[in-house]
Amino acid sequence: MAKVKGDIIIDIEKCKGCELCIEACSQGSLERSRQVNNKGYLYIVKVQDNCTGCTNCALVCPEGGITVYRKTVDGKKQIAKIDNVNQDMNIEVNE
Repeated sequence: MAKVKGDIIIDIEKCKGCELCIEACSQGSLERSRQVNNKGYLYIVKVQDNCTGCTNCALVCPEGGITVYRKTVDGKKQIAKIDNVNQDMNIEVNE
């Protein structure tokens, strides 16, 4: 079975540094930055390139600031995006 390669993009301006994504990441790919965003929060950054694209980090992010990709033969493919976190949640998984 081929190993799945994933990647994430974190919107650092949405991030409030709650660390829920760090706890949810079974690969240990995330940690808090040493710098603050424009709102004064220590945001989360990816520190290891071992993401599997499991989407756990995006699912627990209360700010909806994480987009998850899985690498395919054609390059990165978005598989999940979390929107409307202040109201009803809309989860899209494209496979």
